[in-house]
Amino acid sequence: MFQRFVRDFKKYWPYALRSAKSTLKAEVAGSYLNWLWWILNPISFMLIYTVIFGVIFKASEQYFPIYVFIGLTMWDFFNHVVTHSVKMIKSNKNIVTKVYIPKFILIVSDMIVNAIKMFISFGVVAVMMIVFRVPVGWGIFYILPVLAGLFMTTFAAGNLIMHFGVYIQDLSNIVNIVLRLVFYFTGIFYDIEKRIPVPYKYWVLRINPLAAYITEARYALLYGRITHWGLLIAWVVLSLILDVVTVRVVYKNENGYVKVI
Repeated sequence: MFQRFVRDFKKYWPYALRSAKSTLKAEVAGSYLNWLWWILNPISFMLIYTVIFGVIFKASEQYFPIYVFIGLTMWDFFNHVVTHSVKMIKSNKNIVTKVYIPKFILIVSDMIVNAIKMFISFGVVAVMMIVFRVPVGWGIFYILPVLAGLFMTTFAAGNLIMHFGVYIQDLSNIVNIVLRLVFYFTGIFYDIEKRIPVPYKYWVLRINPLAAYITEARYALLYGRITHWGLLIAWVVLSLILDVVTVRVVYKNENGYVKVI
């Protein structure tokens, strides 16, 4: 199965890139601000949360606007990929019913689209770090294993939701509710380490990989360190295992997807 995955990934990677490029062009077609919306949207939400929680509720987190922006940037990546994956097969019906394409490539293409948006937002984070005079050292490169874990977790979640989305009509409603719940337990606008008492904060980080990734990304970029190496490694390893399992499930059932849709 691994050899087949590698072979298919190499073969269909150009398709994933072309598909992502077409999607990005379609999103900004006819828009006056074009790709600037990919920056303005997270900035707008960052300002809203900064005013509500930073000013009204007097949040004490250092570099709070950057703190919120990092969380929103990573959450948007995961949220958009998982949300789109529910109807990924059905929305690409014209493709999957006419030619063979490994169905996980559809998830890869969507991840490319949202990864580009995420990296643009991280460019804004870099500018904000300069404006707020955040000390920068080699520790910022700790963000790399964090992002690797985020990508692997998102890929596994996307494949799993894509699979069940073919068979369960109401899955999109369920996913939206679950994602909203996860959003509030991910610490987008608060520090889990400070706001959630022991031992509950450790359970939140253990059962919610997004909370772990966002927490460690903030510590890497703002303070140049990782606080829970063991937890981060555990989530990366678990995500890798889930990647293997979900790809196997997709391979096993992809011929049946065409019959269902």
